[in-house]
Amino acid sequence: MSLLLAAEESGGGLEFPSLSNLVEWPNIIDSIGLNKIGLIHVLSVVVSALVFFLAAQQKSLVPTGIRTVVESTIEFVEKQIILPAIGPDGLKYLPLFVSFFLFVFFGNVTEVIPFFQMPANARMAGPLVVAIVAWAMFIGIGVKTSGLRYFRDVAFPPGVPGALKPLVAFIEILSTFLLRPFSHAVRLFANMLAGHILLVTFGVLCISVVGGLMTILLAVTVPGLVIFTAFEIFVSLIQAFVFTILAAVYIGGALHPHH
Repeated sequence: MSLLLAAEESGGGLEFPSLSNLVEWPNIIDSIGLNKIGLIHVLSVVVSALVFFLAAQQKSLVPTGIRTVVESTIEFVEKQIILPAIGPDGLKYLPLFVSFFLFVFFGNVTEVIPFFQMPANARMAGPLVVAIVAWAMFIGIGVKTSGLRYFRDVAFPPGVPGALKPLVAFIEILSTFLLRPFSHAVRLFANMLAGHILLVTFGVLCISVVGGLMTILLAVTVPGLVIFTAFEIFVSLIQAFVFTILAAVYIGGALHPHH
């Protein structure tokens, strides 16, 4: 783990890991350029598919074990994301939103899993790819629903005075079609990177009190680190929820452009 790079310099000062040590990882498989971040993204897909495959093997009417987890996840996405953000029309996109939610969550929660100890979404590439998928989906759904009129409806919302229409059209096109995937990705990336840096910093501070009389402070710092780690698990879930509900809001806007 990166925090183990903390050491006492000859001058007695504490050496914190550099930012590159926190977010840059060597390749695990050089031939395909696969590093730890790429491995986490691959496992996010594999684990999600495996969980649903195992749940589907249960044929009983009463769900148990992993099937309970899967059905609870589906119900959560349906009732807390799709119905509030889109309405019943959005239920046909349930597989898409469940995929968004699980992929982002697994890419976040690896921050607190031994060996990984790094959220894959603390690197911009992963969040940006998923955000571009959401961006392509809501544009495609908008065109499918309203035809090319969709772009006109976005650029010229009703009720705008004639003199302001060019300015509003420029702002709407810029924010909806150009900046939206970037802001969607950066919200997830920045939150996970900030949380990772804080968790590593707190761990380094815990290490720094080992030795001498300062060791008694471990009675405070270690429980604090445990609490902060639990908080990061909660943040991983919240960020998956926020990313998915924003995607639902964007797609809902494409399905109901006048609402």
